Amino acid sequence: MIGQCGLVAEIEINEHMTTKQAAERAIEPNWKNKTLFLGDNLHVMRRMNSSLIDLIYLDPPFNSNQIYTHAIGKHPVFRDIWHETDLDKAEHALLANYSGEDLPLFARERRAYIHDVSPLYSAIAGARATHGGSMFSYLVWMSLRLMEMRRLLKETGSIYLHCDPTASHYLKMVMDAIFGPENFRNEVVWWYYNGSSATKRFFPRKHDIILFYAKNHKANPTFNPDAVRIPYEPTSGWLKGKNKDSYGNPNPKGKVSPDVFRIPSINNMAKERTGYPTQKPEKLLERILKASSNDGDMVFDPFCGCATSLVVAEKLGRQWVGIDIVEQAAKEIKKRMVKLAIDRDEHELAIWKGITNRDLRKPKQLNKFQRTDQGKLPHPRTHAKWLFGAQEGKCGGVNGGGCGGEFRIGNLEVDHIVPKSKGGTDHPSNLQLLCGACNKMKSDKPQAYLDAQLKKQGIILH
Repeated sequence: MIGQCGLVAEIEINEHMTTKQAAERAIEPNWKNKTLFLGDNLHVMRRMNSSLIDLIYLDPPFNSNQIYTHAIGKHPVFRDIWHETDLDKAEHALLANYSGEDLPLFARERRAYIHDVSPLYSAIAGARATHGGSMFSYLVWMSLRLMEMRRLLKETGSIYLHCDPTASHYLKMVMDAIFGPENFRNEVVWWYYNGSSATKRFFPRKHDIILFYAKNHKANPTFNPDAVRIPYEPTSGWLKGKNKDSYGNPNPKGKVSPDVFRIPSINNMAKERTGYPTQKPEKLLERILKASSNDGDMVFDPFCGCATSLVVAEKLGRQWVGIDIVEQAAKEIKKRMVKLAIDRDEHELAIWKGITNRDLRKPKQLNKFQRTDQGKLPHPRTHAKWLFGAQEGKCGGVNGGGCGGEFRIGNLEVDHIVPKSKGGTDHPSNLQLLCGACNKMKSDKPQAYLDAQLKKQGIILH
């Protein structure tokens, strides 16, 4: 892989823009407001323009070892069971070499590599040692997606990762490695106090964890404490007139919400209930969106499911974009947006016609969705000479990725590190030169497949 070379390529090749330059040139999103993508969110995110999202909320699988079904019809919606055999080994090298090149310098300097492996991969490997291959597979899968989410956020943006005690402690380490511990804001506890959950072996489990991070705490990330005030407690000194704030009186809107959100879960009789498994209450999303976004901001949910975050974003006047891999998500969002239009006394088609559905599940469909923030990308072969110099004439470059043999430029072929079928682009940061034998062996498979084959044959030892 040539992760370090890729960074140099972005600096040295003038016709291509870095993430920072793209932001400075006010690049527009390459998607419309109110877009729902259908497909693997990793592949879709790799094709989305950088630094354009104000707020990300995600409620991904929790590694709960369950198969979730829809309450209506009982058909399976998604499987949250993980095995190490499920792991896409192609992506290992991306994690092992992740150094957070675009993190602030002070954050990069503090990160120590262990045995030439990145802090991110070290954290994930530690989870395998303590929790086994299932957690390892899950964290690799999540990390690849969180890396892309960080790229998509504006400097003033924030991310809320919804999880539960099964994996929250491991995900906190992953988030620290990707976003930097200095950008950690809160570990929000959602206390869903209602409902019964009697047990004789341990305390009833009545909360989820939501990890709240800023992309860059020095960029004055959006946070609106006055927008999320809640009533004072009945026993509060504010209500009894014993306490006064800096203005001399209690705030009529109440106190700023603490990091424990006391919000009931959705009961079986709730009007907003869709029957979708793992559905979260709108009040929970309202508090998050009001706190960390403003009117007109772009909200992104890469695991949108029954679209609660998107419905709340629409209600609050935010722009939104979502991704899900199951067709049920498109049906749910249509149903809920129509209901929202009826509740507003609007013509239902007015709101529904504004929604764009894009099915990117097949490679041919995905290839039609291209990033526009990297300039007009020439044919990959035009970078051969630059890559040859950067790799010092070796197959695979300075960070491996090939057999390492020295060849003439005519005997090396341009290869996509992340295949285009997986969302990879023609940008030089995603290109390397391989000898004919390695390129044939790799074919359209990801990088780690080639590494594994070369190790098996004894051609490379690490």
